[in-house]
Amino acid sequence: MKYRKIANTDLLLSEVTFGAWAAGGWMWGGTERSEAIAAIRNSYDLGVTSIDTAPIYGQGTSEEIVGEAIKDIPRQQVQILTKYGMRWDLKKGDFGFSSKQNDGKAIDIYKYAGKESIIKECEDSLKRLGTDYIDLYQIHWPDSTTPISESMEAVGRLIDQGKVRYAGVCNYDAGQLAEASKYVNVVTDQVPYSMVKRGIEAELIPYCLENNKSILAYSPLERGLLTGKMKPGHQFADGDHRASVSFFKDENLKRTNNFLDLIKPIADDKGLTIGQLVILWTLQQPGITIALVGARNSEQALANAKAIDSNLTPGEVQTISAHLAALQLIS
Repeated sequence: MKYRKIANTDLLLSEVTFGAWAAGGWMWGGTERSEAIAAIRNSYDLGVTSIDTAPIYGQGTSEEIVGEAIKDIPRQQVQILTKYGMRWDLKKGDFGFSSKQNDGKAIDIYKYAGKESIIKECEDSLKRLGTDYIDLYQIHWPDSTTPISESMEAVGRLIDQGKVRYAGVCNYDAGQLAEASKYVNVVTDQVPYSMVKRGIEAELIPYCLENNKSILAYSPLERGLLTGKMKPGHQFADGDHRASVSFFKDENLKRTNNFLDLIKPIADDKGLTIGQLVILWTLQQPGITIALVGARNSEQALANAKAIDSNLTPGEVQTISAHLAALQLIS
């Protein structure tokens, strides 16, 4: 495994960071806790020391799984990234959407990042994770009902108390990131980025490069789309959110797989899977510091980690990008 330093910190994260959304089961058709725990532990054995989770992932389940997985690992040898600002137990802030818990119970999700809520969420996360500090604490989504200053100052207080090491944001645009940075040292922005979702290249990446901020790219495999394993007619499990996402329409699966067939010779030449090749390409893009890659079992997790054993030449990156430029998906 290779590691990269987060800008303006002494925090080293593994280039492939374990994304624990799917491990929590919520919106992924449920979870098998023992498999998820084993996936995290086996990833760690290959050098994946960084784990990204959130309270909303399984309504506490993902954080509990992470806590169980790392309980026998010296705390300083892992980096825990978690979030705040999505409440399923409080009707306050921006209404997000309606959903269901893993047990089928209906819930409403609110984006709320008021000061007292953040303090409570942090305490709850620390208990579930079985730790006394969080390495990177990130607002999950912007909350229009709370001033950014209030949210960031609350995190600043948690940093002063030693419960949080560094502040990050998620899903913030360049303007919101600049505003947040007035009140606390915001070191990262976690945003979606993949071969088929590159909107941040226009404004956010240039801003981060100019202002020395690190970008944590989530869903670089676009929730499985870019693995080559999903074929037209794929049947999703009950509760799997991908069933209604346009990327997974049969025509888009066909077009994406045609593109992946074009770059497969590069993967074959290096003994890589398509997914591993995609991870390497993502990490070669300007401004991208870390790839957050989800896994639900050890097979997926180990494949993600082993991608870093290889590398791409500038010419190979250019060839892949040229094929990618011809890919057109329908909305």
